[in-house]
Amino acid sequence: MQFKVEHTDSRSNARVGIITTDHGTIHTPIFMPVGTGGSVKGVHQTELINDIQAEIILGNTYHLYLRPGIEILEKAGGLHKFNGFDRPMLTDSGGFQVFSLAENRKLKEEGAVFRSHIDGSKHLFTPENVMDIQRSIGADIIMAFDECTPGDADYGYAKKSMELTHRWLDRCVNRFNETEPKYDYSQALFPIVQGCTFTDLRKISAEYIASKNAEGNAIGGLAVGEPTEVMYEMIEVVNEILPKDKPRYLMGVGTPVNLLEAIERGVDMFDCVMPTRNGRNGMIFTRNGTMNMRNKKWSDDFSPIDAEGASFVDKIYSKAYLRHLMISEELLALQICSIHNLAFYLWLVKEARKHIIEGDFSSWKAGMIPLLSQRL
Repeated sequence: MQFKVEHTDSRSNARVGIITTDHGTIHTPIFMPVGTGGSVKGVHQTELINDIQAEIILGNTYHLYLRPGIEILEKAGGLHKFNGFDRPMLTDSGGFQVFSLAENRKLKEEGAVFRSHIDGSKHLFTPENVMDIQRSIGADIIMAFDECTPGDADYGYAKKSMELTHRWLDRCVNRFNETEPKYDYSQALFPIVQGCTFTDLRKISAEYIASKNAEGNAIGGLAVGEPTEVMYEMIEVVNEILPKDKPRYLMGVGTPVNLLEAIERGVDMFDCVMPTRNGRNGMIFTRNGTMNMRNKKWSDDFSPIDAEGASFVDKIYSKAYLRHLMISEELLALQICSIHNLAFYLWLVKEARKHIIEGDFSSWKAGMIPLLSQRL
């Protein structure tokens, strides 16, 4: 994997770059649609590529390990061949999913013991077997196994958790270096900065992660309950330390406003379930604010969903028709909302790239934030 910074903003840390992988190029800043179990819910691969114009999507180690299972993925020749998406992919290590199973998991030095949410069966994730599993899945970018600390953790717990994540990282790096990709393309390993909301821990973790000289680096453990301004502060602290010549990936974030604020602070990559999950509940993101398509106010509004929208669905379907589909619980409503929201997120980061290159990112962002924050 290669990364090249092509433009930097003179008034902030925002930058434009290109990541090159064996499955294609990724223009940063970029948003990655979440395809947890090998599928972006409600969206065909052709729509991801041709209409949404996704350059990379994300899969999840925990979910893919449980179903369909590693044996099936290896027989298929990896996730790219299994799901038919021939562009770059990234896999989260499953650390966040294990964290979210607090009542059904136990952390120890060896790894994390957890019970499947599907059938209750018992499993063990270690740094070593998570590397092996991600080799079998075959994503272009794979993540180190970490513990995602709760946003309200106290200092003692956060420090202990961060130190465990660092020890696990050493084991991930060793396993990654002593194994080879299972398919005919290379893979890159990204370590993850932790440290909760404590500045000194975030600095320690960022320095430790930077010392590994990985091909890219991630910022984890944010957007998990801490105040938004604290999240932005932690991003600033970390990005002062992480190398500028490597891509920076902010995991699991976030709203359109979050994306622009993080881009201004030097983040290059994002993922979040919000566009599809909120879309399935009727929330539409637009450049003029958000719309709840279940609201009665849209029942006789025959204007396009978003006349200036980024997707074909925006101009074909009216607000009234989409509201009818939502209220009627038609599956098409979930698909329309998911396609629209993902296309909007990809449009937003593309616009950010354009304005960074043109030199007016800060003023453009200042004008966009109030619009994106509105509820229509």
